[in-house]
Formats: sequence, C-alpha cells, structure tokens
Amino acid sequence: MALLETLVVVLGVALVAALAAVAKTRLFPLGEDEEPREDVAEYIAMMVSVLYAVVLGLCLVSVWDTRSSAADHVQAEASALHQMYLLADALPADRRQPLREAARTYAGHVVDVEWPVMAAREPLDMAGWQLLEQLRRAGEVEETAKVPQQIAAQEVLAQLGYVDDARRGREAAAQERLSPVLWTGLIIGGALTLAFMFLFGMRRSVTHVVMVMGLAGFIAFTVLLIHQLDSPFGATLGATPDAFIRYFR
Repeated sequence: MALLETLVVVLGVALVAALAAVAKTRLFPLGEDEEPREDVAEYIAMMVSVLYAVVLGLCLVSVWDTRSSAADHVQAEASALHQMYLLADALPADRRQPLREAARTYAGHVVDVEWPVMAAREPLDMAGWQLLEQLRRAGEVEETAKVPQQIAAQEVLAQLGYVDDARRGREAAAQERLSPVLWTGLIIGGALTLAFMFLFGMRRSVTHVVMVMGLAGFIAFTVLLIHQLDSPFGATLGATPDAFIRYFR
C-alpha cells in the first residue's frame, strides 16, 4: 500500500469517527442533570496505553522480527552466492565460467521469478532448488585437480551450504503470518477503545471530536503498519532483492 493510500485510509477512519462523535453529541446530548466526566481523557489514555503495550506491542514485535529475519536471510544468501562467484577464479579454467553462469542464473531466478511469488505469499516451486543443484555440480572439480583448486572447491561447497540454509530461511519467512489470535485482539481492542469514547458524556463536543479523530487515526495507522510488515517481502515495507541486484546486476 502506497503512502498516499495509507494517508487516505487513516484520514477516512478519522473522519468517520469524527462524524460518529458529532452525531452522538447531537442525537444524544448530555442531560441537564448529568455531570460531564472530565476524567474521561485520563481513562481513555489508560485504555490506550494498556492496549498498545500488550496487543499492539506483541503484533509489532512479531511482524518486525519476521521482516528483519527475512532481510537477514536474503543478505546471507546473496553474500554466500557472491563468494562462490569470486572463488571461481581459483578453480580449474574449465570450471570457472560454468560456476559464474550458474551463480548469475540463480540470482536472476531469485530476483525475477521468486520475488514476485513471495510478495504474493505463494509457495515457491522446485526450480530454485534445481538451479542450486546445478550450482553445486558447476563447482565440482576432478580428483586430478591441483591441491589449491581442490581447497577452493571445498570452500565453494561450504558457501553453497550457507546459500542452502539462507534459502530455506527465506522460504520459511515468506510463508509466516501474524497469528490470528493477535489479529483478533488487535481489531477487537481497537474497536473497544473507540467505543469507550462514546460511553462517557462530554459537554465540549469539539474536544470530543478531536480526541476521537486522533485516536481513530492513530489506531488505523498502526493497524496498517502491522499489515504491511506482516508481508516480509511486500512491495512497501518488505525485504528487497537489492543484495542480489548489487552483486549480480
């Protein structure tokens, strides 16, 4: 979701809440024998602090950890692949170009094919693993190779292991989602917090409207932020393939 769309949603929610506050004040005015609850602001502040400290805190930490883990896996995978590309110089002459081409092909597949699939939260196919197997075969050398070349080939295999581990982590992160229990608490808690704004009488309608608008807008912004971070490879706040592009484009 683009920044403009986010602002439109936040302002829309705030305006709807403001209209509801105005309607409540006009349709259900405070009676003459009722005393306004001037401590309602303190009560609402307490409710917001509890809600954000528990529910929003858990949601933000959960989605941010997933997003950060996804970015770390991408960086580790691209770095190990780049190390394999550089180690090709130490291999026999007939193995250098195949290894480099296999590394470029794998990086291109990750950026051009797998990234849109992960952004759409769809499972990856086996094509990437097949390219990884081609990369492994490209880094193999004959037993008659010189000792330094055999050592380089062993290092290539070690880096391939890092690529494999990072790839598995990237695939797992792409399928992770925020717990439905947290989403339920997030939505119900936000609705209850806004509902409390209408349960206490206030004679100053302008103050009431401003408080409702501010609270509704901030809750909407926080929910949208969590929604965007809940997609580790999304277009707005998700991890990017910049590491692969920087090394192989």
